[in-house]
Order: sequence, then structure tokens, then C-alpha cells
Amino acid sequence: MASAAAAPVLELSGIHKAFPGVKALSGAGLRLYPGEVHTLMGQNGAGKSTLIKVLTGVHAPDQGSISLDGRTIRPRSTLDAQELGISTVYQEVNLCPNLSVAENIFIGRYPRKWGMVDWSGMRARAAALLRELEIDIDVGAPLSRYPLAIQQMVAISRALNISSRVLVLDEPTSSLDEAEVQLLFRVLRRLRGQGMAILFVTHFLDQTYAISDRITVMRNGEREGEYAAAGLSRLALVNKMIGKPTDAVDAAGGGDVAAARGEGPNGPNDPNVPNGAAAARVVLETRALGRKGVLQPVDMQVREGEVLGLAGLLGAGRTELARLLFGADRADKGDVAIGDKAYGTFANPRQAIAAGIGFCSEDRKLEGAILSLSLRENLVLALQARQGMLRAIPMQRQRELADEYVKALGIRTASIETPIGTLSGGNQQKVLLARWLATDPRLMILDEPTRGIDVRAKQEIMDYVTTLCKRGMSLLFISSELPEVLRCSDRMIVMRDRAACGEYRRGELDETTVLRAIAGEGA
Repeated sequence: MASAAAAPVLELSGIHKAFPGVKALSGAGLRLYPGEVHTLMGQNGAGKSTLIKVLTGVHAPDQGSISLDGRTIRPRSTLDAQELGISTVYQEVNLCPNLSVAENIFIGRYPRKWGMVDWSGMRARAAALLRELEIDIDVGAPLSRYPLAIQQMVAISRALNISSRVLVLDEPTSSLDEAEVQLLFRVLRRLRGQGMAILFVTHFLDQTYAISDRITVMRNGEREGEYAAAGLSRLALVNKMIGKPTDAVDAAGGGDVAAARGEGPNGPNDPNVPNGAAAARVVLETRALGRKGVLQPVDMQVREGEVLGLAGLLGAGRTELARLLFGADRADKGDVAIGDKAYGTFANPRQAIAAGIGFCSEDRKLEGAILSLSLRENLVLALQARQGMLRAIPMQRQRELADEYVKALGIRTASIETPIGTLSGGNQQKVLLARWLATDPRLMILDEPTRGIDVRAKQEIMDYVTTLCKRGMSLLFISSELPEVLRCSDRMIVMRDRAACGEYRRGELDETTVLRAIAGEGA
């Protein structure tokens, strides 16, 4: 680890960056010392990616300064940053799988001899670089022959071959399994011991504490603080990321927590909460459902008429589990059963829809609403997909459905033919909810259904959905707002670092204990 008296090799100070309608960074900063692994942490939208792009020349800062070895720099491109000694390895390996390993390491800088490419010298040098990273492979073979972990090492070798002073690793472990992560960490420790400054960007708590010397936390585009990893507890880190003071969490005050404890509305004695959920029949069951590098095997049951909440930080595995359940991503292990019927795993969403599953994605603009189509057209899409294109839903039935859900959900629109893109965010979300309710699902998956909408729309959506649960529909509910999950859920699964780390009944958790479970400090 770098000496506290050493000067920073890299320093960003007072960085501001704005885009149309968005202030991404406001006075952000970062100090990176030689011989250390410095981890950058923060929730989605905290500004981590923008800060990295400013550092690596993708974006020019509006204000602020960047210094390398005490000299002010202003990278104008990623190539410019590389030439200055700042190399980046991204989450998605930006190499050429059809080229050999050696060609990828030296791409754009092939060594020459007598005016021609020195192929043998390049392969020898590539093999030597990889041996320094404990990798012994055929460097003349196509890169595509090797797994992602080896490709990450090749990308690191390429970065080191540029004589980097600073190595930036942007989510390098998001697609690696545990053994591959440990291989990467051995390499990082060796590079740290050689005096390299390493900036490690991740959202995995276990990995943060396994490799980090210091941690910078970002929140809302600002640097929240810089801490020695050994002196910052996991719970304190989680609190700083979400912006909740530790003393406020420990106090665990507020109506939402009281509700979670069963002391107020929606507690276990509330007449509006479904009774006997634990004894109800199982609607969905997963056995060891997972995908390498994405989600550790999960065993889970969802019962008739219950709300099962998923809690955890960004990247903990909540959305990944939902997408595997719905067939939006393909699981490579485990199986899913709906009622008494086993399905293996769903190959695509159409199979999940046919089995009675609905899914409201967290990104309503990218994966949900087709903004140019009308409210009516958006609403009937899932039902039409389930019936097939050869069995068109009659126009009269489409209008009846649209009118029914406009009234039931209180959707504010001039007409069912109004383009959905002209509606407010809350009304768009109601249309997407209606789209899936029209299919009469046995299980509804709601991923961040109340993100970016006003308080009244949130309440209307959750009131309607919980009413349907009382009538027998089951709900898998995902939200970053802990009070909301606590208030609505009959049971809760806490996710951490791509794995389910605990299951709890209503009343067993409050906001304090959820945060401790997320942080890995017990519940």
C-alpha cells in the first residue's frame, strides 16, 4: 500500500460536467497514489462512469483540473490518455476475438524488423507479458478460443504494454466467476507491489474489501468522501452510498420502519395484508437458477397472493434474477416451475408469458414503452404477443381493454389514442403495468416500478397491485427504496454480490437490519 506521505500520482479536483438537462458531476475529485488499489464506489447515477470518462479523455470537463505526477494534463481522447500513461480496461473487453492473443496485445503497435512485422518477436514478447500475470497460453491462437477471464488478462497485458502509470479497471469482474475473480486479484496485488496505481470501479462489496487500500464514495455527482478501507465498516459504506447517516439508520425511526415491524399500517396485523401467505400454494419455484458471471444459483419460492420483495444495492443481482426468470436473459443452470409444471429454464420471454409471468422492466423508455405508439397500442402488446400475430385482437376489444385500465388505474390522458410518449412518467408506468395485467398473469415482476414518478402515482400503482395480490396474483417486487420494499413485502430476499444472502418474513427486518444484511454484517 502506498505510504501516506507519498504524493498522489494522479489527482482530479473540482471536476464539473453537465449534459443537456443533467448535471453529472459537481466538484467531484479523486486522489490516486502509487502502489495502491483505490476503489470507486457509488449507486447508479452517482457519477462514477462520467468521472472515468473525464479522466480517460472521452469527455472534457466543464471545470476543474487533472494532474499526473504533479503536472496538469487535459486528455482529449482515450489515445491521448494512453500516451500520457493512463490505460483503461472496460467491463466489455474491447478486443478483436478473430485476431490472435499476441496481435490483440500489440494491435496498432506491431513491432517491426527490416520493415516487416516481427511476428516471432511479437509472440515472444506477448508470452512474456502474460507470464508476468501468471498466464501461460498459446499467444498465436485466436483470442476467441479463451474464456472471458483470460481475455480480461489479455486486455490488462495490452494496457501494461503501453507503459501505464495508472491502470483503470471499470467493472472488470461483472462477468467473472469466483475463481476468475481471484486470479484477477492475484494479478492486481502483484502490480500494486510493483508500484502501479490502480483505480478499481465496482459495485461488489465483498470484492471491494478483498482488494482495496482506499475507497472513494460518490453520490449525486459529488465526492462524498475518501476513506481507508480498513477503517470503513461495510454498513458505514452502504450508508454513505445511499446518503443515509449512520446515526439516522441506527435510530430506525419513521413510519415506514414502524410498518415493517408490524406497528402500523401494512404490518402483519393489518387487515389489508393477505393472511396465510406462508401456507398458500407455491406459484413459482426456482432451483439453483443462475448464470455464470451474472448470478449465483438461487432457490426461491413465490406463493399465491404474496408480495416477495428483493432488496439490495445496484448490481447485487436483483434485476439479473428477474431477467432470468422472464427469459430476457438465458440461464445456464437450474430450473423453474410454475405451479406443478416444470419448465427447465425459459429460452425467451414468449415462453414466460405463456406460462403466466408478466414483467415490468426498470427502464420503461428503453425496454417498455414504444413512445410513438398510442396508449391503446402499447397496452395490448403483451396480450397480442401471447396470442400470436395470426390471432389479432379485435379493435373493439382493444378499446374496451384500454378504457377499462384507464379508469381502473386513473391514467390521465386525453384519449386512448394519445401517443404514450406525450404522457407523464407516472402515466406511462401505469400503461405498462396495464399491458401486463391485461394478460391476467399468475406472477407479476415489477422492477423499480415507481422510479422517477411522483408520490401520488407511486401510491396509486402500489395500491392497485396490492389489491390484485389480495385476489390471488403473486408479485415479485424490486425497488431501491428500502422503506417501500419493507412496507409492501410479505417476505423479502436480500441480495448481495450476485447471490441471495438471506430470506426474511414481514416483521423480521427493519431498515437498519436490511442495511446490515446488504453490507454482510448479519441481520
